[in-house]
Order: sequence, then C-alpha cells, then structure tokens
Amino acid sequence: MRWSSGNSPDVEDRRGSSGGGGMRFGGRGLGVGGLLLVLLLSVVFKKDFLGLLSGGGDPSAPAQGPVESSPAEDQLKSFVGAVLDSVQTTWDVELPPQTRVPYQHAHLVLFRDAIESACGFAQAATGPFYCPGDNKVYVDLGFFEELKERFGAPGDFAQAYVLAHEIGHHVQVLLGTEGRVRRAMQQRPDEANALSVRVELQADCYAGVWGHTAAAHGILETGDVEEGLNAAAAVGDDRIQRMSTGRVNPDGFTHGSAAQRASWFKRGMSSGQVADCDTVEGR
Repeated sequence: MRWSSGNSPDVEDRRGSSGGGGMRFGGRGLGVGGLLLVLLLSVVFKKDFLGLLSGGGDPSAPAQGPVESSPAEDQLKSFVGAVLDSVQTTWDVELPPQTRVPYQHAHLVLFRDAIESACGFAQAATGPFYCPGDNKVYVDLGFFEELKERFGAPGDFAQAYVLAHEIGHHVQVLLGTEGRVRRAMQQRPDEANALSVRVELQADCYAGVWGHTAAAHGILETGDVEEGLNAAAAVGDDRIQRMSTGRVNPDGFTHGSAAQRASWFKRGMSSGQVADCDTVEGR
C-alpha cells in the first residue's frame, strides 16, 4: 500500500492504561456479534447481562500512564491512523449519496493486553473489535503479528482489511442495521448464529467498498487485493475451527466460512456500492 505517515485525530492511544477493572464476562471482550449474543441471553434469562458487563466503571477514563513504544510500534501506529483516515474519508464521501445517511467518525483505541470498553472487558486475545456502545474500534497492535504468524495473512493490506472491517460495523450502526439485527435476535433466538454471520459478512463487504475506492485513488499496489482476500479467508470460521479443534461445525459459525468472507470482500471491492452488500435484509 502507498500511504503517508501522520497522526490521526480519531486515534486514542491508551497503551499506557492499566486496563481497568470492572466485571469480566468469561474473560472475553465483545464486538457487535458478541454484544448481540449477550442481549439474547438477557432476553432468554430475563437478566441484565449488559449491566453486569459494564461493571459500573467509566470506560472512557482509565488510569493512563506514559506510553512506551518501539520504533516498529510507532510506525504501525502511524499506519493504523493512515488507514483509519482513508477508510473514514471514503465513508464521508460515499455514505451520504448512496444511503442518504451522513457519516459520523468513529474513534480507534490502541491498547495493550486488556482494556475496559462500553461493551465490557476485553483482552488482546479477543482480537480487534468494534463496540457500538461507544462507537469505537479497539485494537492491540500485537494482533497484526498474530495475523501474519498464526493465521498466515501477512502484508499491510491484510492489516488494513481488518481495520476496514471493524469500521464496517460502525457503518451498520449508522444505517440502523445493528439495531434491526439486535431486535431480530430477540424475536428469533434460534437464528442468532445465522444473523451474526450475516452481520460479519456485510462488514467484510463494506471493507471491500473502501478497497474499491482505495484502488481508484491509486493507493493499492500489486498483490494488495490478494492480501486482502487471503486475510478475509484466513479468519473464516471453518479455518479457525479446524485450527483449534480439527473439526468444522457450520452450526457454530458466527462470522462465516473462509469462502464466504473472501467472496463478500471481493464483491465490495468489485462494485464499491453499499447496496451490493445486503447480506442482512435479503433483498
């Protein structure tokens, strides 16, 4: 990728924070899919699990110390900010004419090891996630090394795909998709996993919409599209299940198969149109 270094105003560097306290729910942080599942549990068991997740703390005001950062981390932080600005500039331009909905910027929070968000306590092992409770993307920079080494998806455009996917969840909130899916899960809890897959595949397609614009602006280099497709496939449910258990259980999918994820990312890349990313409404 061709990119220029700089400091994005939408990046919050909280790598020096303590990680906070609060209630930990199974040691996992929650993105859009996880939050929807917790809402489902609240309906089924008639208990406010979201309240338990928040722990009564203020996630916006963690104890912050000095940030110790290596030159490599500084460069990666600059790259993350450049990609974030590129993705959000794309949506500034494309979302209003395509959907008649104005784009509102999300913030991206950098953290180390663990952090408290409006969606609960998150650990680095959870991977990057978007929290609709505070409209922020949370990223531990160490994930990008894991993306390369564990998932076999190297390259800067693979990293950019991950960030664009998470901003795709923010677009879903702005368009009301997240709310519609949340209500559907409350009404049809037996379809929770299938609905979660649709949400994630749409975010993959939205990442492709940004990729389409990036290509048109000459940001991409030879091999970048292949890196993005490889990254989308690398985090498919079937590949992750096979890595962790040696078996594949489609009923347990929450994000979609490798083939599905790569296909929807490619669809967004090809058209650049929000309307072509309709995995949820089914029209």
